[in-house]
Amino acid sequence: MITHAEMVSSLSELECRTNFCQGKITEYMLSGSKEAFYMQTEQKSPQLVIRPAYELFQNELSQLEGTHAKPGYFHSAQMVRFPKRIYKSLTPVHYGLAFGFDNQQALKAFILLLQKICQNK
Repeated sequence: MITHAEMVSSLSELECRTNFCQGKITEYMLSGSKEAFYMQTEQKSPQLVIRPAYELFQNELSQLEGTHAKPGYFHSAQMVRFPKRIYKSLTPVHYGLAFGFDNQQALKAFILLLQKICQNK
């Protein structure tokens, strides 16, 4: 599995810029766009979380070699650019789609495909 340092290095190489880091969540923006995504580091290996609106592309993204879609939605109050929904409480919380990666090549392929999807929407 990809390490936190490898993920940060790959995102930097792809010119994804970071906006803030709060706890275990770091907000990034895709290169040349205002599309936000989040890196979550609470688990053994980090994962990226994208907007739930990209659920239509979840199969396409998860079919990239070395990419794994996590089941269900990932919830975090720190993902402020994402929509909210009720989850385990009375207060709505931000949510998105989480993906894990085996290596840096898988992460890079994922980001490049996500950029392509964002440019075509």
